[in-house]
Amino acid sequence: MADIAEIMSSAVRVIGPEASIGEAARLMRDLDVGALPVCADKKLLGMVTDRDITVRGVAEGLGPETACVSDVMTGAALFCTADQDSEEVLRLMAQHQLRRLPVVNIDKELVGIVSIADLALRQSGPVDEAVRSISEPATQPAGMQAAVREREG
Repeated sequence: MADIAEIMSSAVRVIGPEASIGEAARLMRDLDVGALPVCADKKLLGMVTDRDITVRGVAEGLGPETACVSDVMTGAALFCTADQDSEEVLRLMAQHQLRRLPVVNIDKELVGIVSIADLALRQSGPVDEAVRSISEPATQPAGMQAAVREREG
């Protein structure tokens, strides 16, 4: 199997932790992406997603121009390295239901990003199983389970 270095995208736009969540949302819109690596200089600090902005920011009443990316981002994001085997990374993505992973060097500096789509387009193998695992709904909250049972009953 291929190493991630052969598959990853190396032209990655990042955002700083001090940027506003409004700035992050506009950058995501302009790039047509749902997630951005959060970096200080080249060091990966975490990831911020459109869902983070919505659920951790807007739903909690944070202002788009006053709240910072660091207020809503997922810190200590999972990552992989450029020399990792693509099948190993695919298993990691499936296990944690991730659609993309930042790629870092030994100094934890961002060098790229790999998505499930990158893997699906550039390798053969067990991609379909990983996509199924990633796409499975997470456990529903108790209120949702009751509503589903009520409709089914």
